[in-house]
Amino acid sequence: MLLMLAPIILSALLDWLAVYKGWKKQEYVLKPLTMLLLFIFLFVNTSGLNGVTLWFGVGIILSMAGDIFLMLPKEQFIAGLVAFLLAHIAYIIGFNQTIPPFSLPALVWAVLLGTIAAQLHKQILVGLVKQGKESLQKPILAYMAVIAIMLLSALITLSRPEWDTHAAITVSIGAALFVLSDAILVWNKFVQPIKNRRVMNIVTYHLGQIILVYGVIMQVSG
Repeated sequence: MLLMLAPIILSALLDWLAVYKGWKKQEYVLKPLTMLLLFIFLFVNTSGLNGVTLWFGVGIILSMAGDIFLMLPKEQFIAGLVAFLLAHIAYIIGFNQTIPPFSLPALVWAVLLGTIAAQLHKQILVGLVKQGKESLQKPILAYMAVIAIMLLSALITLSRPEWDTHAAITVSIGAALFVLSDAILVWNKFVQPIKNRRVMNIVTYHLGQIILVYGVIMQVSG
């Protein structure tokens, strides 16, 4: 299975280089190609998409759509936001095929993520007001709530008896990196510029998605 990751990693590395160098044409091809290869990787290693893997496959396709919207010459930010919102929702459904168990670790994670999200939203709100984009307050608040729930859902797998420990750790790391990539994008756009933001964003995004999907495959094929 590790050998099958090689084309995905190569495509991602080339895309990172294209982003760093500002090679737009190459980026237009490589970014969606990386996600397409990841979708094929999931499909092949789970003998087709069904049950839990179906939702992660849907999430990958929606993420690819979000990539395309955000790469268009005239960036379609809202369309991209909606596509990624739906991708996170698909992952939430995939992680929660059964009712999440109540546990002290899950409660701690929920409080911690809620606190971080509230502080982040406060900073973003200030930036939106300064930029005269108050109309984006509710969409971004909804998006932040959903990505926090997605990350929480991944972390709760650590407490789920049906989840393999190694797979749970893997998807948790992947989900955290995926959320970090979103945070970098939004902070740069609405709070303050981040040096090398585009490179940081694409690296955490690809690593997050690849690691998350690899963890899902570990779980369903283990």
